[in-house]
Amino acid sequence: MNPKLSCILLVGAAVIIFILSCMLLSRGRQSPSCESQPRIVEKTGSTSQSLVFADLTPEEMAQVVRYLRGSLGVRLVDASRAEPSDSCIASVELQVPAKAEVLRFLDGAGARPPRGAPYVVGPLPTPAYHRDVTVQKYGGKVPYHRRPMLGSEYEQVGAFLKTVAFAAAPTFLKEVFEYDGTNVAFQSTATPGFQSGDRKSWFIVFQNVSGFFVHPVGLEVLVDHSSLDVSQWAVSRVFYNGQYYGDMVQLESAYVQGRISVEKVGKAPRDGDFSSMKPRAPAAALFPLQFEPQGPRYSVRNNHVLFQAWSFAFGMSVHRGLRLFDVRHKGERVAYEISVQEALSVYGSNCPGGMSTRYMDGSFGIGRYASPLVRGVDCPYLATYLDVHYLAHSQVSRVSKSALCIFEQNLGSPLRRHYSNLQSLYYGGLVNSALVVRSIATVGNYDYVWDFIFYQNGAIEGKVQATGYVASSFLHGDGLRYGNRVWEHTLGTIRTHSFNYKVDLDVGGSTGKRQMKSDCHCCHWKGRCGVGSFVWILFHGAWALVPRWQPRGSGTRCCSNLPGWPEVQYQLAVTRRKEEEPTSTSIYNQNDPWTPTVAFADFINNETITNEDLVAWITAGFLHIPHSEDIPNTVTVGNSVGFLLRPYNYYDLDPSIFSHDGVFFTSEQDFTACDVNPIACLPKTASCLPNFPPFTYDGFQNMSRL
Repeated sequence: MNPKLSCILLVGAAVIIFILSCMLLSRGRQSPSCESQPRIVEKTGSTSQSLVFADLTPEEMAQVVRYLRGSLGVRLVDASRAEPSDSCIASVELQVPAKAEVLRFLDGAGARPPRGAPYVVGPLPTPAYHRDVTVQKYGGKVPYHRRPMLGSEYEQVGAFLKTVAFAAAPTFLKEVFEYDGTNVAFQSTATPGFQSGDRKSWFIVFQNVSGFFVHPVGLEVLVDHSSLDVSQWAVSRVFYNGQYYGDMVQLESAYVQGRISVEKVGKAPRDGDFSSMKPRAPAAALFPLQFEPQGPRYSVRNNHVLFQAWSFAFGMSVHRGLRLFDVRHKGERVAYEISVQEALSVYGSNCPGGMSTRYMDGSFGIGRYASPLVRGVDCPYLATYLDVHYLAHSQVSRVSKSALCIFEQNLGSPLRRHYSNLQSLYYGGLVNSALVVRSIATVGNYDYVWDFIFYQNGAIEGKVQATGYVASSFLHGDGLRYGNRVWEHTLGTIRTHSFNYKVDLDVGGSTGKRQMKSDCHCCHWKGRCGVGSFVWILFHGAWALVPRWQPRGSGTRCCSNLPGWPEVQYQLAVTRRKEEEPTSTSIYNQNDPWTPTVAFADFINNETITNEDLVAWITAGFLHIPHSEDIPNTVTVGNSVGFLLRPYNYYDLDPSIFSHDGVFFTSEQDFTACDVNPIACLPKTASCLPNFPPFTYDGFQNMSRL
């Protein structure tokens, strides 16, 4: 090779290497790893004080179980193996101390209250006493028929159906369903019966495939499981394809004699086919992600959260779900408690199982069924994920990994803004960035996304979004009067969802005295019950509370005349706070709404509420008529309701004007300069590479099923 040519090539290669090196080094300088800034230290209150509201630790739960096993004087069987006649521990959770004691402690005027139902056990960590508060709490003993079904009872009913009930109709089951003992699934309905004292549940039969909720086969069985002796359980009624039969024997006889109209359902593959949630398209360009260039701007210590002007404690009730305590804004207590109370759903159908379904999910356990959250889908990938420990239907506590998430979210719109092109030329605005606390409860077929959202203007939003599988009935006869056909034999049945919250406001103190008249002022415009109605209430003259139902035309309505469910008749009810009225309902109401253990109607008693410690009970909801687009899953869009709590003449001006995120510049300023406009600095301050931790998921371990 020509030596001159070789030299030229070497020089050219060196130049290329130099240029590439410069590019790589330059890129490295422009995109360093994002580094967290020092966290803001809280100026008021103490994170240790929030522990008075903290959920029980696994160690505390174990101490309670050991104490009860050694002190009750009865043999306790593990609830996971208990027969109906056995004594067992159904659940263990924190009994929040009396509010007066807690406030004295929080405000530095008293000692920390002991952590202590129908049994209250305490003090923890070394239990020394127990007392049965059932009579005190409910006014009498709770009869067996009101007891929520344990997981072991569901298993026992399933075994009864397969080994006893189905054994009476072998020909029918084999020829109609190709039944082999494994290819059917059952879903129970509630309320179990038609009058107080009943414990009879319809069990709907489905194909045992993925998403079985939308694969009904037309068979429903009414099981009388009221006896403490499982051997005394019996089939009270059978329903198949629009016809009722006395029992499975009668169904078998009618089939063998050719007196049944049979509607065969095609066998679905194990993945459910149309009900499968497996994507029908391959992965493509990655969806947008959110990250924090300088790390989280909130802090989470134990059960205490600090975010800008907000601070609060959080917890998870086994039955009620997500709850907040000691909510403060700018150091002042706004609310003592904001909590989920109940998720109720009422169904309609021309099948007995569907028409008798009235679920109160607190009875099953909204907190107990808090799902492990998936990074990047259920919450932003870089959110803070927290485990939830609970003890239910067992003598051993369990952990639901990453069942609660906390994150700051840029909502992609301004919280406020104005562009002026009149007397003066300027722009002013503030990005709407809010803190979200979220849990998602999967109770049977439905998934409820529970959010509490904290805005920079001092507003708090409680929101719930519904997703999951629709409940369904077998389509026959006049079924289309009760919903829509969503597949060949599947009727998506009409249902009303209602969500009840408790808001214990403490604006200006628990009696609302803040140099103002403390009273409730309601502006109420409405047509017919709940349809297009709007309720606005001025609470303590300083905070406005707005229940947010879906608007007119989207299918809202009032749920009325429901036995044992008077709370859903009120979008908003305000009562005096009482220690003996901690919740709007009871886990025992599900199985006996005709004689409710906790009767919310009794809370409404015409007592004066002026200058009293008040509680707002809020119900928001929507009507859902399933349609073909609910297959395979119902989407959250259009299925979201909640309430908004915001300051009203409480501050001299909008608190968000003091936010560090504000943007303002005039026509005379250099709005490309960082000291004038912080948004102009983003190429420098936000050009970093976020640290995404490896993806993990523990949702298939330590599972608990209905």
